[in-house]
Amino acid sequence: MSRHALPEELPPRTSRRRFLGAAAGVLLASPAAVARVAAPATFGLTPVFLDSDLELLTVLEQYLSESLGRDVALVKRRTYQEMTALLLSGQIDAAWICGFPYVQYRERLSLVAIPIHHGQGRYQSYIVVNANDPARSVEDLRGKIHAFSDPDSNSGFLVTRHLLATMGESPASFFSRTFYTYGHRNVIRAVAAGLAHSGSVDGYVWEVVAEIDPDLTRQTRVIRKSEWLGFPPVACNRNYESSANVRGLGHALLSMSDHPLGRRVLAMLRLDRFGAPDDALFDGIAAKYDFVRKQV
Repeated sequence: MSRHALPEELPPRTSRRRFLGAAAGVLLASPAAVARVAAPATFGLTPVFLDSDLELLTVLEQYLSESLGRDVALVKRRTYQEMTALLLSGQIDAAWICGFPYVQYRERLSLVAIPIHHGQGRYQSYIVVNANDPARSVEDLRGKIHAFSDPDSNSGFLVTRHLLATMGESPASFFSRTFYTYGHRNVIRAVAAGLAHSGSVDGYVWEVVAEIDPDLTRQTRVIRKSEWLGFPPVACNRNYESSANVRGLGHALLSMSDHPLGRRVLAMLRLDRFGAPDDALFDGIAAKYDFVRKQV
């Protein structure tokens, strides 16, 4: 699918009770107001995060819906490209994306909130190998098979791509073969199972998986950590940043630590809270992107 292709239409999610309540108020509100109340807000997620946990998804959806006072539909897509296309086309209100697609479309996207992990809105990219692999440095990976998470992922692709560019190399020239797993946890699984000798993975995800599934991460070993870079943000289409849904989602995220359900979500994500937008956090990612583009 091209970057600007439009995925399928999103189905509305309106409960019978809320439908009846909205219908009862038709005579008291304008048609436009009724339409705004009835329409669910939409919040996008990709497999790059720990979104395979059904309990987490259920509680997150419940919290956002209660905070906004209307249905909030969680929209999942397999790739960042698909999710970015939804944002750029205005088909969803906001999405938890990555710093790489954000800097690629900085003129068309706006930041809504920044996750805060261990007191800061930054994280690292890890390169991991199988626990039994003798590799000690990136150079030891030359001619081996490497797993990336997503071609639009900062930690799962761009950081390693930039590192190779500084060495005068590319993934094709340095590794014997590369492939995408479309999920950081899948990168860890691929390396643990020996499907790849090494992999590029989000350090935050690797550390959280180490807590919840230590048997998996124990089969891998970190051989390189990047510098600290802007944490994957929540973003929206710049044209709709003042809409009621986007403002409501932003408020819900920023006040998440003040609500019991919100604190439950944060605990499952191992996050401190969500913080206010800070565009400067992504200058380092933008510099890597610019450097790589000049080498191509």
